Amino acid sequence: MTKNKYGLPHHHGNDEERIISRLPSQETIDDVSILLKQLSDPTRLKIFWILCHMEECVINIAAIMDMSSPAISHHLRLLKACGLITSRRNGKEMYYKAADTEIVSELHYAIDKIAAITCPD
Repeated sequence: MTKNKYGLPHHHGNDEERIISRLPSQETIDDVSILLKQLSDPTRLKIFWILCHMEECVINIAAIMDMSSPAISHHLRLLKACGLITSRRNGKEMYYKAADTEIVSELHYAIDKIAAITCPD
């Protein structure tokens, strides 16, 4: 049996070599996994969706989510650490919103499509 360049024992007519040669690095896969893991939590997913539509302070997010401010702050820290949201301080309050990046826009779009959500104007 002849194996291909990557040592695959079977050839199924796919373009395995081309696809495997373009496989993202493990570091890239790990980074994507970390980001998606943050959105796999229903609470963080909901917070992210809210922040895609408006900038908001912790206290108001806590009220919307019916959770404590410390619990919301924990989720916000995780979302911010992976670059999904940004924050700004105004006096004593911190305000959060979705990061203005192409990835965040595409994730927001994907969430809306998967859930068949119509975004508010």
